[in-house]
Amino acid sequence: MVARARKPVKEAYERLNRLLIARANARYTLHTMPVIVSLLRAVNVGGHAVIKMADLKSLYESLKFRDVHTYVQSGNVVFRADSTDLKLLSKKIQRAIEKRFRVTPGVLLRTTKDLRNIVAANPFAKRSDVLPAKLLVYFLQEELSREAPAQLKKLPPQGEELIPAKRELYIHFPDGMGKSKLPWRAVEKLCIKPGTGRNWNTVTKLLAMAEELESSK
Repeated sequence: MVARARKPVKEAYERLNRLLIARANARYTLHTMPVIVSLLRAVNVGGHAVIKMADLKSLYESLKFRDVHTYVQSGNVVFRADSTDLKLLSKKIQRAIEKRFRVTPGVLLRTTKDLRNIVAANPFAKRSDVLPAKLLVYFLQEELSREAPAQLKKLPPQGEELIPAKRELYIHFPDGMGKSKLPWRAVEKLCIKPGTGRNWNTVTKLLAMAEELESSK
């Protein structure tokens, strides 16, 4: 009788132990999943390619991404993924958006480390005359060619200051972006593929969101 009584207790203990181990593994897996920042190109601009952020969040969750957060209406999403293959993730997201919303925006992805490096490399950081709302980071889909930075610097100045990096352009619009005469067609031609821009306030906010998510358990 004693032996029979001990068996159910032992089995219950083993089940509980397996459950605790599974939960611990799940927490570890979640904590080690990389945090990705997604930037959509040309959505919700002038009534074009309208996507509600609640619907976009739902789409990302349907792709098995975790801890999905959106920011403002320009198509910014911070999430955890189980992959660091950004090109593969970008194509996966783009196909899903096209299928669900019948639009095909560019999908540019950066890791938390990428954003941290972008902020740290700001060439205007020591300029008190450069306001965050007038500083744009133009994110590129591919690295610039070896010749592109010099060619970009040769574009006729229109009042803006453009400083190229490997996969981003830092652009200061002293009179505001609305009054800019920057030759965007020439810029995008040199960048091979069109990118997408975010002002400095948005860039730093997205970094803060990514770092907070990265540090959470």
